Amino acid sequence: MGSASPRDHLMKLLEPVVSAEGLDLEDVTVTQAGKRRLLRVIVDRDGGVSLDDVADVSQAVSAALDEDDAMGHSAYTLEVSSPGVDRPLTEPRHWRRAAKRLVKAELRDGTVIEGRVLAADEGGVDLDVEGAGRRLDYQDLTRGRVQVEFRRFDDVDGDEG
Repeated sequence: MGSASPRDHLMKLLEPVVSAEGLDLEDVTVTQAGKRRLLRVIVDRDGGVSLDDVADVSQAVSAALDEDDAMGHSAYTLEVSSPGVDRPLTEPRHWRRAAKRLVKAELRDGTVIEGRVLAADEGGVDLDVEGAGRRLDYQDLTRGRVQVEFRRFDDVDGDEG
């Protein structure tokens, strides 16, 4: 048997399409929404995703889906968006894109650390934890989550007054 799941097929089909637009394909989900299906395509890149990026990727993805007939003949709605703040940080690029953000990092030993992302590279992430720098290797992390802040770190610089 060994056939790929529909999600795997969509990821394989759409990754080069999204990449050609200069974006990373983060996830693809298909859910039933009444009589229709909803295809969600999550894309991201360093510096964020603009509405123009979403429109361009939507057209490219739609064309690729039509050519491949990956969604079959029944109706579906295509939704292309960037990941929300609640997306888990699991890949080095996720941590890099969270620079200056407050995060909670879950470690393999069960501890949880909260700190601000100073930098991230292919080996790990540097956090400012209560004023002290701390290096965490990805092998020691299970995942992280950006914490919602009503006043971002970037807003504090020079806003007093």
